[in-house]
Amino acid sequence: MSEDRGLQFATTGLVPSPFHLRWVALFWITLAELLVMSVWFSASAVTPELIKAWHIAGSGMVWLTSGVQLGFVIGALISATFGLPDRIPSRWMMGSGAFGAALTTNLILLFPHGGPAPFILRAITGAFLAIVYPVAVQWVSTWFPRQRGISVGILIGGLTIGSALPHLLAGLPFLTEWPWVIGGSGVLAVIGCGLVLWVVPESPVRVQTSTFRWDRVGEVFRDRPVMLANIGYWGHMWELYAMWTWLPAFLLASWMGISRVPDLSQWVGFASFAAIGVTGMLGALVGGYIADLWGRTATTIIALAISGMMSLIIGFTYRQNIWLTVGVIFMWGFSVIADSAQFSVAVTELSPVDRRGSALTVQMAIGFLLTIGSINLIGSMEGSIGWSHVFSLLAIGPIVSIIAMARLRRNGASIQMANGKR
Repeated sequence: MSEDRGLQFATTGLVPSPFHLRWVALFWITLAELLVMSVWFSASAVTPELIKAWHIAGSGMVWLTSGVQLGFVIGALISATFGLPDRIPSRWMMGSGAFGAALTTNLILLFPHGGPAPFILRAITGAFLAIVYPVAVQWVSTWFPRQRGISVGILIGGLTIGSALPHLLAGLPFLTEWPWVIGGSGVLAVIGCGLVLWVVPESPVRVQTSTFRWDRVGEVFRDRPVMLANIGYWGHMWELYAMWTWLPAFLLASWMGISRVPDLSQWVGFASFAAIGVTGMLGALVGGYIADLWGRTATTIIALAISGMMSLIIGFTYRQNIWLTVGVIFMWGFSVIADSAQFSVAVTELSPVDRRGSALTVQMAIGFLLTIGSINLIGSMEGSIGWSHVFSLLAIGPIVSIIAMARLRRNGASIQMANGKR
């Protein structure tokens, strides 16, 4: 691999592993990440129950998710500033993050009546997750230096299922109380930690990454191709996490008015898991595969156009035919994540080696900060404009992203992406 594109790799003296071993490693890393990421929305999946148990307004519950986002940003900045991924082996970085996220999630069970402690714990959980997902991406890259589109797409698929897993837990008839859902997610994270520490094979190569440097931030903002990829990512993030956060509430409000099915909340949990997790995983896989064939800009533009359209259409299904709603949310869940892996891969391909770490940190930090805004915007505006219209506010993100990625495609530097496929 040339020095001006992609991650740098250096041998560790190990004999290169058989071809199949990297797919084994990808499977275990993805499964571990899937289990650990179940803690991300563990509290959000039981929001109605927590509102009753903690006696707080629904608007306050938004910070159970937004707090994780904020903690993730802080954790990512600390990790990148001190170059922790280069100082600590991936196994121990990801394993410690998984254990910390599991611990802080289960500590919430010590506060059955709420208070400020659970919200603080959610932020700390986000900080621990910041050394799980980014490290997993780096670890997978050591196994797949030339197939990052599909390999990172598979990893994103694991993140997607993991993020939706609490909704599946909440829908299970034998997990009837919110502590079981939150505690169950914590247990899954512990299992993921064990997989990381004792099951994932050793990588035959080690990755060399540049650390985040504050003095490089200005150069990142002046690099037009990199910034176009970043803007594409930021618009994508504006839509993604707000959709993941509020879709279950939308479904519950919509179907409550037209369905007489008992235990409706369980069916909402199953539908949310299917839309966010199952179809999302398929979207991530298909998006990664197509990006390596057609190019990153073409793939992201198509996915953004579909997801943006779904954010405009979904409101028209409110309290309409249930199967119509299911069809739209499945298409939305598929398309909203299909492009996700390609923005960070594009930045690694477009950035010079010496500021790649700074570029990725800027991309991720601003992206997750924007999710706090969109999550809270939907929560604050739903009461005034209703579920029939509020999701249309998310279409702003895909529109901006499509413009950015179209301009990047016309930029000469885009030839560096996807082996010349732009």
